[in-house]
Amino acid sequence: MARMQTVAAGQLGPIGPDEARPRVVARLIALLEEAKRRSCTLVVFPEMALTPFFPRRWIPRQTDRDRYFEFDMPSPETRPLFEAAAALNIGFYLGYCEAVGEGQDIRRYNTSVLVDGVGRIVGKYRKVHLPGNAEYDPTLKLQHLEACYFEDGDLGFPVFEAFAGRVGMLICNDRRWPEPYRVLALQGAELVCLGYNSPAFLPDTPEQNGLRTFHHLVPMQAAAYQNGMWIVATAKAGREDGCDMMGQSCVIAPSGEVVARATGVGDELVTCRIDLDATKAYKRFFDFDTYRRPQAYRLIVDRQGVGPPLSRGET
Repeated sequence: MARMQTVAAGQLGPIGPDEARPRVVARLIALLEEAKRRSCTLVVFPEMALTPFFPRRWIPRQTDRDRYFEFDMPSPETRPLFEAAAALNIGFYLGYCEAVGEGQDIRRYNTSVLVDGVGRIVGKYRKVHLPGNAEYDPTLKLQHLEACYFEDGDLGFPVFEAFAGRVGMLICNDRRWPEPYRVLALQGAELVCLGYNSPAFLPDTPEQNGLRTFHHLVPMQAAAYQNGMWIVATAKAGREDGCDMMGQSCVIAPSGEVVARATGVGDELVTCRIDLDATKAYKRFFDFDTYRRPQAYRLIVDRQGVGPPLSRGET
């Protein structure tokens, strides 16, 4: 019997530099209410959905950075979102900046949580592939300081039983790497929720600007097909803090086809009726149990980079 779900990418327009959490949470709740009218069971919100994407600015003092972090989830300011989800019986994925620990032992992550239809957190993921610089570089026109403000995620790539299937989570730059999808697929993932904040233009590498949307979509489309999974990818869009963001929130089928896509750069709900059983044909086609050869792939985990050059005569 088909396992049908109506899912949505809950795209956000820009968040203002002084926009308070309660105002942002109200925008998220408005998208949940619209999702209820469209009979959705799950809404995927963006990466860092509660704040502007502050890693594009150099913030010298940690005390000033911490205004963007959540020390509890849900917090008093975000609890209304969880209560609304429970009242509406709709689950959600939420990206946010997580701080854990006390005093000098605080650790900070770029995090997402998966919340079910009764407002309960059923899973957490911490971003593994942090792009950008670990130190401020005044020569760059566009800063990207995630590696400065966050630690690498330490939870791996878990899969959770939820929404009638097996669900994994990724965040932004993770979507460009093949390994996360394959690790999720090896655990049976049928649906991947993914939030992101990507610039529409890269002033420091302008030769790539015409390919930004293509490079955003192609790794996800390939991953959906090669791993037999649905992907719901959700952005912040529009001009935020002086940076034009890509948007292009979408739903991708296990065939690799983009089956739903945002049309604007503001708050927008992109909905799609999906069948989780549609993953089965593609999982049978690739049939990991029969065709995978892990012994031939050791270099993927044994070597981090390109390694030494080949000696003469080697191939």
